[in-house]
Amino acid sequence: MVGVVPNTAYRHFPDRDALLAAVRDKAVRELAQRMADRVGQVRPGPHTPTGARLRLRAVGQAYLAFARQEPGLFETAFATTEHPPPDQRADAPGPFDYLRSALDNLVDAGILAPARRPDIEYPTWAGVHGLAVLLRGPLRSLPEREKAHLEAQLLAFIAAAASSPE
Repeated sequence: MVGVVPNTAYRHFPDRDALLAAVRDKAVRELAQRMADRVGQVRPGPHTPTGARLRLRAVGQAYLAFARQEPGLFETAFATTEHPPPDQRADAPGPFDYLRSALDNLVDAGILAPARRPDIEYPTWAGVHGLAVLLRGPLRSLPEREKAHLEAQLLAFIAAAASSPE
């Protein structure tokens, strides 16, 4: 498709796994950049209730938009279990870092109780990732309007869950 023989890539990568890892890393960086761009568009401060809510929503919207607009990169970003743990990415903030930061902002803004904060990023991430996968899989035949509605519903549910008492 790109006009080169298939094994050309192996002049630059020792094997398929190394090639996949490089593409995966690029996909993850692209997703993180889209999150950064979307969060950067939020004008209210991160420690204000409005700003904190909008930042969390921006992170979720960027994730879902990336899955929809870049399906190949999205699948590649999560195609292997050989991911370093999120805490070990030192070069630049990753997608998980943006999610954590948005949740920390909710605590700082007084929306999310500090006692509820530990590890809440995992069920939050699972919800958004799960919907992204469903919309690309079993729910792919839904009209775009319904898909957009499901995305908005999920993000509203996450926001409400984060701001409700335990």
